[in-house]
Amino acid sequence: MTAPAGADGVDGVDAENTEIWDVVVVGAGPGGASAAYAAAVAGRRVLLLEKSELPRYKTCGGGIIGPSRDCLPPGFELPLQDRVHAVTFSLDGRFARTRRSRKMLFGLINRPEFDAQLVEHAQKAGAELRTGVTVTRVEQHGPAVPDRRTVAVVLADGETVLARAVVGADGSASRIGAHVGVKLGQVDLGLEAEIPVPPSVAEDWKGRVLIDWGPMPGSYGWVFPKGDTLTVGVISARGEGAATKRYMEDFVARLGLSGFEPTVSSGHLTRCRTDDSPLSRGRVLVCGDAAGLLEPWTREGISYALRSGRLAGEWAVRVAEANDAVDARRQALNYAFAIKAGLGVEMAVGRRMLAVFERRPGLLHATLTGLRPAWNAFADITRGSATLGGMVRSNGMARRALEMLDKRMDTSSGVGPAGRGVGKAERSAPEAEAEAGTDTDTDAKAEAPEAPEVV
Repeated sequence: MTAPAGADGVDGVDAENTEIWDVVVVGAGPGGASAAYAAAVAGRRVLLLEKSELPRYKTCGGGIIGPSRDCLPPGFELPLQDRVHAVTFSLDGRFARTRRSRKMLFGLINRPEFDAQLVEHAQKAGAELRTGVTVTRVEQHGPAVPDRRTVAVVLADGETVLARAVVGADGSASRIGAHVGVKLGQVDLGLEAEIPVPPSVAEDWKGRVLIDWGPMPGSYGWVFPKGDTLTVGVISARGEGAATKRYMEDFVARLGLSGFEPTVSSGHLTRCRTDDSPLSRGRVLVCGDAAGLLEPWTREGISYALRSGRLAGEWAVRVAEANDAVDARRQALNYAFAIKAGLGVEMAVGRRMLAVFERRPGLLHATLTGLRPAWNAFADITRGSATLGGMVRSNGMARRALEMLDKRMDTSSGVGPAGRGVGKAERSAPEAEAEAGTDTDTDAKAEAPEAPEVV
């Protein structure tokens, strides 16, 4: 496809000879690959841009719950490292109890293989992949844009890629999210280590994960077994860097793993959007971490990336087909409505659960380990046969309990306690950050290097 010449053309671009993609997707993680697949399956010309070479390492808890599995392309075979049938819960190392299930609760994967396989499915559907490409900004007006139906994606080497619609899936420090104006209501710091262990230790963990409710409000730790490696991590509100690091050290020591050398030790900030945060701007949509879409209580992000990525790809096709700004805006609003009607409802319940957990972690622990209906609900949610939002809507007692707790807790920011881990500048003006050339992960890098996504 080439840009049309004529009255809509502008100086600075050869509109007649410049290739214009239907949809350009920035970022080849689960959200971006899902968006590229959805748009390509619809028969559109899709370009997927990724700054790293694939397969690339991505620190991640790697839990694939039911909603993630249900969003995978047809014929996708999960590269499972383990199948979880048991969960040990503990309260800061105490009162440990293991609950078991005959049916698999969820699976565990390594992100390099999982992401690469998603990208392969997008390519088989017709998407074109370019790796080693860094996007610096997008422009919807000016000399780089040949007409009113086009978005310019500007690369670090100065090249400009043109598209009828753009999907930003470039992670939690997203430059596309900054362009859209994504606002944050919750920022957390996660620390994680990949720890190789001998066969005897690996066998002790096979098929079982540990979830430890931590010492700081809203914090918890996890152990996910993946063959001969244990993925061990903790997460808490940003601003508690030193305490989070101590929790991680104590957690590893308590598990008897201090004597094993990690192959990777990393850290990252996870970010949740506020209720009123935009999901689009003009012909640009955002999904997954770039949109601040993840579960506020557990900070699970893979299922949110897969689901929002698929929707973003589907609606980007409609945006690309729009002949004017009014129609493009209408399609973008339909995308936002689809997100808010599904994932938005889940996030609203998740933030309420986080508020309860921050105040009463012991009560939550006692409920999950002592009440069979609570454990059954946990199992149903991880398998994908139920949702937290659906349970709250259908269970009058649960709904009334949360409503009473809501009256005592401030959740006015849209996610978690108001402004949890978020500075004023982050809540109001992320775009200024990108335009200034700064990286929103600076604080995380001061406390630890790279990026966990956890179940």
